[in-house]
Amino acid sequence: MKTLIIAEKPDMGRTIAAVLEPKAQNKRTYLEGEHHIITWAIGHLVSLAEPDRYDEKYKRWNAADLPIIPERFKLWPNPRTTDQLKTIGELAKRCNKLVNACDAGREGQLIFHLIKQYLKLSQPVDRLWISDLTPETIRRGFNGLRSDAEYDSLTRAARARSEADWLVGMNASRAFTIKHKTLLSVGRVQTPVLALLYDRHKEITAFNSETYFIVQALFTQSDISYKGIWQGDRIIEKEKADALAAKVKGKPGRIVSYEKTESKEYPFRLYDLTLLQREANGRFGYPAKKTLDIAQALYEKHKVITYPRTSSNYVTEENIPVMGNVLNMLKQTPTYGQLANGADRSRVHKGNKAVCNPAKVEDHHAILPTPKKPGTLSAEEQNIYDMIVRRFLSHYYPPARYNHHEVITEVEGEQFRTKAKEQLEPGWRVVLGNEGAETAKAKGRKKKGDEQQEEQDDELMVTDRPFSVNPDEAVRCKDASGIEKATQPPKPYTEGTLLKAMESAGKSIEDDELREAMKQTGLGTPATRAATIERLKQVGYIQTAGKRLDITTKGCAAIELIRGAGVELLASPEMTGRWEQRLHQISKGEASDEQFMQKVKQFAEMIVGKVKQQPQAQASIFGEDDGKGGGAGKGRASTRGSKAGKSTGTSAASGSPRASRTPRSTAAGEAGAGTGAAKSRSRTSTAVAVQQSKPAGAPEWIADCPRPGCGGKLIEGKRGFGCIRYKEGCSFVIWKDQQGKAVTAAMAKSLAATGQTRKMTIKRPDGSSVSGKLVLTDPSAGTVEFRD
Repeated sequence: MKTLIIAEKPDMGRTIAAVLEPKAQNKRTYLEGEHHIITWAIGHLVSLAEPDRYDEKYKRWNAADLPIIPERFKLWPNPRTTDQLKTIGELAKRCNKLVNACDAGREGQLIFHLIKQYLKLSQPVDRLWISDLTPETIRRGFNGLRSDAEYDSLTRAARARSEADWLVGMNASRAFTIKHKTLLSVGRVQTPVLALLYDRHKEITAFNSETYFIVQALFTQSDISYKGIWQGDRIIEKEKADALAAKVKGKPGRIVSYEKTESKEYPFRLYDLTLLQREANGRFGYPAKKTLDIAQALYEKHKVITYPRTSSNYVTEENIPVMGNVLNMLKQTPTYGQLANGADRSRVHKGNKAVCNPAKVEDHHAILPTPKKPGTLSAEEQNIYDMIVRRFLSHYYPPARYNHHEVITEVEGEQFRTKAKEQLEPGWRVVLGNEGAETAKAKGRKKKGDEQQEEQDDELMVTDRPFSVNPDEAVRCKDASGIEKATQPPKPYTEGTLLKAMESAGKSIEDDELREAMKQTGLGTPATRAATIERLKQVGYIQTAGKRLDITTKGCAAIELIRGAGVELLASPEMTGRWEQRLHQISKGEASDEQFMQKVKQFAEMIVGKVKQQPQAQASIFGEDDGKGGGAGKGRASTRGSKAGKSTGTSAASGSPRASRTPRSTAAGEAGAGTGAAKSRSRTSTAVAVQQSKPAGAPEWIADCPRPGCGGKLIEGKRGFGCIRYKEGCSFVIWKDQQGKAVTAAMAKSLAATGQTRKMTIKRPDGSSVSGKLVLTDPSAGTVEFRD
């Protein structure tokens, strides 16, 4: 009999087949060779069942039914991909062995084992664990297959993560929504992240700017001139600053102190996913999800980078020879040939702990280019690939060298300080190019707070020209003036800075080593953080304004109600970080998943009990839809039944302040990971509150609801197209904004009826275009993806 290999996605399966069974027959949903059959999962084919699969009564949201804590979690197939699931089951009957070739990580492990459990597959299983899809790596991976039983601890951690998100998200969302009659999405990870945005918002709104003055003087010595800042207590009166400037202007002075020190600056760490997302957001404005999707395409489609969903910035000794092959490949490219030829390969070796540090490599090493020469990449793909390649090449160059000058100049008894950073040798900085210069400058600073940083920026002069003064020679103050300044509030979060805060569980940690130590206590994982941010946007808690992330009125109300209910732990970044740490310990066999889940169940019970005692909030605290995003989910939620036709129902997509609706469980948003909606992790209930009957004056129906077993109709709302059978528990909604493309009623009708739209062109931020279709990937929820 043959071996059945189950990959996570079709592209991965076809790549594996090309290496193992190059003559395999293509059967569309699988490839069959002499010894192997290769098929794929297309993301989550199976997930945790929604509450109504346990009991019909859960279709209606009632406080008396909470908490919902299943004795044993049920599984339910994704109705959109049941054919593929059936194919896997039929193929398995013809095979006596299985290979789990899903993504090498916690969620890939979950995808495979949910399929295995649902189909009741009993064959022995081996695990393929690889970090890139080059033929050499695939062959090496299959030559070194290990029993999947060796990954049991990782499987238990994956199940615990999924079930914990279900328990907290399902119960907390229902409890708060029922109590306050407003759609309130709550979750184990998304709520602490929202709390970070709330706390920053409060800091900014409470901030009172103060005006102050600095006195800046211009000094000359022979043919040299330099500036200095007056040293003393902060000046808050303009008259005092002007008087001080007049006192020293035109007067002789002397240098009372001059120190010069040399320093070296080494290349920045290799990329992990979060660091890549942060810097891509800063440089190109890409949302975290966009960067993840691009990186996934570079890995899976183009095969020019290694596995992107990594939390490591280092490599192992095994990677060093492959990195040498990458360097050889880059020498043959027109873009990087000159830089690669100037590289010193002796700098990257197993003794270089800044690159090779096996102790700091968890499931996957840092993101690297592969030896495969890139073909045609889109402009956005090229941007991300360029970042990864330049970061890789920088480690083959020497450190940058600087002289740091600090001069204290005295005039009329007043002292002025000058700080200059003189570049002696650019070293690895030549690799960055002009685009990375500002990033390098920002990363090289030690930030001590906005006010102190601003004052340091006033003093520091960065130059690549020679700088020197003669401490024994007189100077003259050629000019001096008082300059008005104002204290600045904390900066609003961008996706880049929010990712950084999530990585360190909200701690403002600038030190790389300390932040590294916090990685296992962060909010979410590198693969899920982008989905969490997208989830907050989708439910109307946050909105974007350029690169800035703003919390909405409803987002503020949600945090205030959660903290007011006495369940502030639910909004605690550090607590959730500790949960992530415990999941990591479970994956290593160092902690019990049963004990963890018992505590999660107790936590869910506690949340429900606290919320039941909370007074109902006034409708006004949730605000009205301002038309700037976040309208969906801002309406009032009806949790009581009414006869069809008695009142006007409207979908959660409408954004109406009085729309009857029930929220998508946060388990969906929390679990989302990887390549967006197609990799939705344990996507659960998204009940959309509308009625089955169409009263007079109600919106026109545009299509039948595609959710299996629903029988409802879709209507158009302000922000999307939702089903009218909300009170029966239908969770279907198609949002109008899909990757910057506005979904029309005709497109929604086509998605509902056929599962896809006609071919269209989407314009990217860089001005380039790409053709493809919108595809309905999950008819139970309305999840849509753009596929070229």
